Amino acid sequence: MAKGRAQSEIHNLSSLLDVLQRKIDDDQNNGGPDKIAIRDVLETVGTRAYGPLLLIIGLVSISPATIIPGATWAFAALTLMVAIQLALHKDTPWMPRKALEMEVSERQLASFIRATRPTAAAIDKVVKPRFGFLVRRPWTFGVAALIVLAALITFPLGLIPVAPLLPGVAICLLGLGLTARDGVLLGVGAGLVGGAFWLVFARLL
Repeated sequence: MAKGRAQSEIHNLSSLLDVLQRKIDDDQNNGGPDKIAIRDVLETVGTRAYGPLLLIIGLVSISPATIIPGATWAFAALTLMVAIQLALHKDTPWMPRKALEMEVSERQLASFIRATRPTAAAIDKVVKPRFGFLVRRPWTFGVAALIVLAALITFPLGLIPVAPLLPGVAICLLGLGLTARDGVLLGVGAGLVGGAFWLVFARLL
């Protein structure tokens, strides 16, 4: 699948899951291993548009495919790096080779995609372009700042079981908001980032 075509197909959460599932199916049909590198995942959705890129990083970061110890922090660092570049208005985000070479289980990722389908369909029913000015400069700086905060808060929350899901979901919603040009969704993501900060202060401080 051409990267440009895949990227153009992604307009909501379900379409992203479709693109990922096709990549997994292609690998399995070609007799590939049950592991997929983050580089291949990101190239499947395209790496020039920040919305789909952040959405896929957030989605994989909350999936069982990241059960490997330290994976939560590694994805938080990757998210932080991408968000800073979004704040700086870089056209194409740069990511370190070591992060791109990380591998996740295709079987676990496929199971997560199947389990997420009903939730994705429900979310997509209410996602639409609204308050589009929020996904344009200079407002994207504020969105990037929220994603930076969500990534940073993931590090201490990594000490609490399941707690990193909250900022992870927030990153997904912020990425989806950028992708669908939905300012309301960006607001919901901002609320979840605030909830993650409250959890840190309530449980760790």
